[in-house]
Amino acid sequence: MKAFAIQAYGGPEGLVAVDLPAPRPAAGQVLVATEAIGVGGVDTVIRSGALAAYGFEEGFVPGSEVAGVVTAVGDGVDASWTGRRVWAFTGTGGGYVEQAVASVADVVPLPADLSSAAAVTLGGSGVVAHFGLRHARFAPGETVLVRGAAGSIGIMAVQLAARGGAAAVAVTTSSAERGERLRRLGATHVLDRSGGGGEDAPAGYDVVLDVVAGKDMPSFFDRLNPNGRMVAVGAVAGQPPADFGTKIMTAFQKSLSFAAFSSATVPGAERSVVRGEQFAAAARGEIETVVHEVLPLDAAVSAHRKMDAGEVFGRIVLAP
Repeated sequence: MKAFAIQAYGGPEGLVAVDLPAPRPAAGQVLVATEAIGVGGVDTVIRSGALAAYGFEEGFVPGSEVAGVVTAVGDGVDASWTGRRVWAFTGTGGGYVEQAVASVADVVPLPADLSSAAAVTLGGSGVVAHFGLRHARFAPGETVLVRGAAGSIGIMAVQLAARGGAAAVAVTTSSAERGERLRRLGATHVLDRSGGGGEDAPAGYDVVLDVVAGKDMPSFFDRLNPNGRMVAVGAVAGQPPADFGTKIMTAFQKSLSFAAFSSATVPGAERSVVRGEQFAAAARGEIETVVHEVLPLDAAVSAHRKMDAGEVFGRIVLAP
C-alpha cells in the first residue's frame, strides 16, 4: 500500500512516498480503509526533527487520525465493526497510509451526516479544546484568550468557549481576514500575534489557552487577570524559553497558574464520549468544522509546505 514516511528530518521534502505491506489488525485492533487523514501541527513538528530526541526515527510514518471504513478486525474485537464508517486515532503516527490500524478503544463510529474530512478536522482538536478548557477551570462569565486560533484546535476552542458562556473570547491571529472568520465562529475581539490591538479588548483574561508556545509565550502571562490560568495545549512555535516561569514568580501577588495539557492524560473512555457528542453536534450543525483544503495523499509534501508557511486556516485533509 502507498504511504508517506519521513526519509530525512528537516523540510517538507523529507517526506517521501513509500510502498508498505498492507497491515493486519492485531488482537484488539481494527483495520481502516482510509477516506480522510488529518494533517496536524504535531506532524510538522515531528517531521522537522524537533522531537527526534523522543525516539522518532527516520522512516517514521506521521499522522495520528484517520476516518474511513473498517475492513477487518483482530482477535477479541466484535465483528460488527466491519463495514462501519469510523474515526480512528492511530497514535503519534501511522496515519499517512491507505490502510491504517488502530486500537478498537480509539475508534468512534461516525454519524451518516458527517463527512470523513470533517471527522478528522474535529476528532483530535475538539477533544483537546474541550479538556484543555476544563484543565484551565474555565467557567461561564470568564474572559478567554486563544493564542494561535487559526488552527483546528484554536477554532474549536473559540467555539466551545463561546458556547460555554464566556464573557469575551479574544483571539490572536495573523490577518484581519482570519480575524473576521474567527468572529463568525464566536470570537469577540481580534488581536495581533503579539496580543496587541483589538478595539475595546479586555485588559486581562481569566484563561489563556495557548496552542503556540515558543519564545513569546512568557509575554502572555502579563495578560492574565489575578488568579488567571494559562494552559499550553500545543507548541507549534517550539519550546518556550527555559526561564519562562520567572514571569509567574515576578507577578507573585497575582497568583497566576501555568499548566501544560495533553489529552493523553484523559481516560480513553472519556475522550470517546466527548468525541461522539461533538461528532453528533457537528452533524446537527451546532459545531462548525473548518476544512482548509482536501488534497490527495500524493500531495503530502505540499500540505506540509502550506503548514510551514502559515497558510492554513483550519485543517488540511489528505484523501487516498
